[in-house]
Amino acid sequence: MNHRTALGALHIGALFFGLTGVLGKLAQAAPSIIVFGRAVFAVLALGLFARFAQKAWQPLQAQDWSRLLLGGVLLAGHWVSFFLAVKVAGVAIATLGFASFPAFTVILESLLFRERIRSNEIILVLLVSIGLILVTPDFDLASQATGGLLWSLLSGLLFSLLSLTNRASSPRIPAVQAALCQNAVVALCLLPAAAPALTEVAAMDWLWIGLLGVFCTGVAHSLFVASLAVIKARTAAVVFALEPVYGIALAWLIFAEAPTPRMLLGGALIILAIIISSRLAASTQANKAATVEG
Repeated sequence: MNHRTALGALHIGALFFGLTGVLGKLAQAAPSIIVFGRAVFAVLALGLFARFAQKAWQPLQAQDWSRLLLGGVLLAGHWVSFFLAVKVAGVAIATLGFASFPAFTVILESLLFRERIRSNEIILVLLVSIGLILVTPDFDLASQATGGLLWSLLSGLLFSLLSLTNRASSPRIPAVQAALCQNAVVALCLLPAAAPALTEVAAMDWLWIGLLGVFCTGVAHSLFVASLAVIKARTAAVVFALEPVYGIALAWLIFAEAPTPRMLLGGALIILAIIISSRLAASTQANKAATVEG
């Protein structure tokens, strides 16, 4: 894979991730069934990728399993709350609310890892906060828009906790192996809630759920991992910051969910915050690497 094909793979992966909300809305099944089915199909897709990928599987210790189990539980909560947001408030609000996770990460890192918050990270949190205020049509807790935004914020918080859990995990665990194990945990977590209604799921719903698991999870994650062998992490992070853009554009095209100018401005601030966050993370990693080499 050369630089051009790797960059193309990244954009395809970001597009697939952006399709998540759209496919979740197309599926009429309950969020618990959507998440269960997505996880099962993702395990199958990631297992196929791991079979052909080099160094895709390593023996795990007890501590690794406990962290992967916690990560799977957080991933299950993240997906369920996200699809609840999609069902309640639509793809645009759900996607932008979830995109607040970099701000949660900055705050949680300072609390859990006792890392000092820098001035530019404070700006990031402010950008996300202003963006969320603009995205919210009103602040009536009884309204669907506000309720959906709260569900999407919970999704972002859980995803931030998942990212920090993965950060604390042993770096020797390949990303595909970690994703496969966590998706297996998701399927087990949602099986009791999903099992009674599985036979009632329509064939078209299984199609959308299958696409979610295979393309929006397995293929997208595999493209991301494969492209990192050629593309710098900071470039990859900026490309994946386009995920909300793809999601909102597709929802606009398919469901006629036209965003208001205020929502577009709020979304632009949130996406800007994501790009700043990815740049900060990349520069921090570069500085640490330079310090180690020195």
